Amino acid sequence: MSKLYLVPTPIGNLEDITLRALRILKEVDLILAEDTRNSGKLLKHYQIENKMQAHHQHNEHKTVAGLIERLRAGTTIALITDAGTPGISDPGFLLVRECISNEVPVETLPGAAAFIPALVNSGIPSERFHFEGFLPHKKGRKTKLEHLAEKDCTLLFYESPYRLVKTLKQLAEYFGPERRASVSRELTKIHEETMRGSLQWLANYYEQQGVKGEIVIVVEGRQK
Repeated sequence: MSKLYLVPTPIGNLEDITLRALRILKEVDLILAEDTRNSGKLLKHYQIENKMQAHHQHNEHKTVAGLIERLRAGTTIALITDAGTPGISDPGFLLVRECISNEVPVETLPGAAAFIPALVNSGIPSERFHFEGFLPHKKGRKTKLEHLAEKDCTLLFYESPYRLVKTLKQLAEYFGPERRASVSRELTKIHEETMRGSLQWLANYYEQQGVKGEIVIVVEGRQK
């Protein structure tokens, strides 16, 4: 029976993949990958020899109709991204929506997502949180920051190393320089690091030290 599987992949350490995920990747007819070269390394590591096809933000609107046809015809497909869970700041939503509209079964496996370990490791309350992902680069950024500054739950952001200092300074400006926060980078990798402090302290620290790797910022909510 046809089905779309959303399969989380490791965010760094290749051991962070489930036995079920490996079985699904071996059994499906086709694997859709955000970057076939990157995913090829994972599949090779686990000796998975299966057909792959590129599926990313630049081609998903063009290919989704053909994929739905294949699924309705009985093909089983697994969708993976470069790291983490498909649909979380990565391609996935469009294909899932079209599958639901066409009554194609969708099954999402549990697994890696960078913001969960960053949140738990931050020392900031985790019972209520808002995952924002990447902030707008330009248009709407100021309005978004003003809106988020009023939220009283923990806030989570993804950021690149090239914009980290700028973002921390803006968060300090809109949220207040003493708002508690943490910066986690290179999660699950050899040089994993989490730094905790005020937004202003973190901005100063990374401006002096520099930064590499993928980043999650966790910020405490506005105190009532």
